[in-house]
Amino acid sequence: MIVQPFATPALPPFLDLLGIAVFAISGALAAVKMRQTFVTTCFFALVTGVGGGSVRDVLIGLRAFWISDPWVAAVVLASALLVWLTPSRWWEGMLLEWADALGLAVFCVLGTAKALAYGVAPLPAAVLGVVTGCVGGMIRDVLAGVPSILMRPELYVTAAALSAGLCAIFTALDVPPAWGWSIAALAGFALRGAAMVWKIELPTYRAE
Repeated sequence: MIVQPFATPALPPFLDLLGIAVFAISGALAAVKMRQTFVTTCFFALVTGVGGGSVRDVLIGLRAFWISDPWVAAVVLASALLVWLTPSRWWEGMLLEWADALGLAVFCVLGTAKALAYGVAPLPAAVLGVVTGCVGGMIRDVLAGVPSILMRPELYVTAAALSAGLCAIFTALDVPPAWGWSIAALAGFALRGAAMVWKIELPTYRAE
């Protein structure tokens, strides 16, 4: 059964591809740090770049978005090639962390907006937004054999939930997408940025 959208979402393609590139680069970096082959590097870039959006689309009942978009595979391959051909020192520091934070916020908003456009209720749509932004990184971490972002106390999934939740709320309140999506993305990006700068973490369970 083909699911039809209630309203075609005006998702900016360049933002989608930029987010995919950022996440694909983070996946490729995980592979090269383990001194993997170029084929493995491309695979890491692919699952990190499109993993969350693919899971979202399957849960909605759609064909994975990147199958029908010829640009996505090209962006993933270019991202892997960029990492493979450049010195590792180019990627040291916090630059990629900030880019990842921005990609996370944008992806969560776009994922929520797409789910809402296909008739998903606001709360599960927000959950799908979080899935869009986080699942690719989780798959990357599992493949790399490192603790998943889901298992860390840092504010990552929380920032994703903030962006996705605000997007769903603003949409329900009929806030114009240009304003609602921008505010939602900026809020999640700001929270993630604050967590990186000031080392803000969620409290962990302490048994008495």
